[in-house]
Amino acid sequence: MNTPPQLAARITQFENMAQADPANEMAHFSLGRAYAEAGRFADAADSFLRCTQLSPDMSKAWQLAGEMLVKAGNTARAADVLTQGFEVAARKGDFMPRTAIAGLLKQIGAPVPEVAGAAGAAAPLTEGQIICRQSGRPGAKMARPPFRGALGAWIQENISAETWRQWIGQGTKVINELRLDLSRDQDSATYDQHMREYLGIDDALLAQIHAGTAPRAGA
Repeated sequence: MNTPPQLAARITQFENMAQADPANEMAHFSLGRAYAEAGRFADAADSFLRCTQLSPDMSKAWQLAGEMLVKAGNTARAADVLTQGFEVAARKGDFMPRTAIAGLLKQIGAPVPEVAGAAGAAAPLTEGQIICRQSGRPGAKMARPPFRGALGAWIQENISAETWRQWIGQGTKVINELRLDLSRDQDSATYDQHMREYLGIDDALLAQIHAGTAPRAGA
């Protein structure tokens, strides 16, 4: 499978970031997403599993690691990873990853574990909360869009303030690692690409956002 040059460049950037800061779980997470986009499912699984080693409560990483193992044909390992991930998501109340993991376990014919004390459904949102589409967890809704335009408005409605703050920290690392000058169009575009990668906004979703047909939070 030939990797498009732009995607290959992103993979190299994320590889460099992960090597420069091995304890940066979000660098490994972004690298996993890029590997997945390139069809390198085994490599993607390894990156997501590295996230779970660095941040064991990161249920989304467990979900994606298991999904990549399924796509790589390693269903035995996938079952083990997904079972662990289900237990993490259930205990934390991460409803969206838990539901996705349960579906993957059923897909490969593995049992869905019963977790003592796990909630049977998502906890009701309090005023000012949304379900973050990046983490699958309830979080605070941003008071205003982080920037103008359709993408900024969608991020406000679908990405929690907590996740956005995490991106700001990661984005600083992107700027420093890649020596970006955001006054330059090319560097600004690179920064935006990393942001979308971090938030899980692929090209198809981006097109839906600009067309006004993107799924809403909680859908």
